Amino acid sequence: MKSIGDHIKKCRVASGLSQADVAKLLEISTPAFCKIEKGQTDLNISRLLQISKLFKISVAELITGIAAGSEFSEDVSSLKQQLLEKDEELNKLRKKVIELYDKLGM
Repeated sequence: MKSIGDHIKKCRVASGLSQADVAKLLEISTPAFCKIEKGQTDLNISRLLQISKLFKISVAELITGIAAGSEFSEDVSSLKQQLLEKDEELNKLRKKVIELYDKLGM
C-alpha cells in the first residue's frame, strides 16, 4: 500500500515541480519536505490542507491516492452500497431464525 508521501511525490512529479520548489511554496526546508515524501514525518491537518491546496486536490485524494469520481472510487461506492444491503438482509434473516427458535420453544 502506498503512503501519503508516495501520493505527494506523485502529485509533485505530475506538476513538474522539484522537491525544492514545493518546499519553498510550503515555506519549509527541502530536507523537511524530503522527509514528508519518504514518510519520515507525521503530517498534521494544516499541513495536509496546505499540500492539497498546492496540488489542487482534496485531502481525501491526497491521503488515498484515489481521485473523486474515478472509476475505482465509483466501484468502491457501489460495493459499499451492496454490502449495506446484504447486511440489512442478513439482519432480517437473523430475526427470522430467532422467531423460529422461539416458536419451537428452543
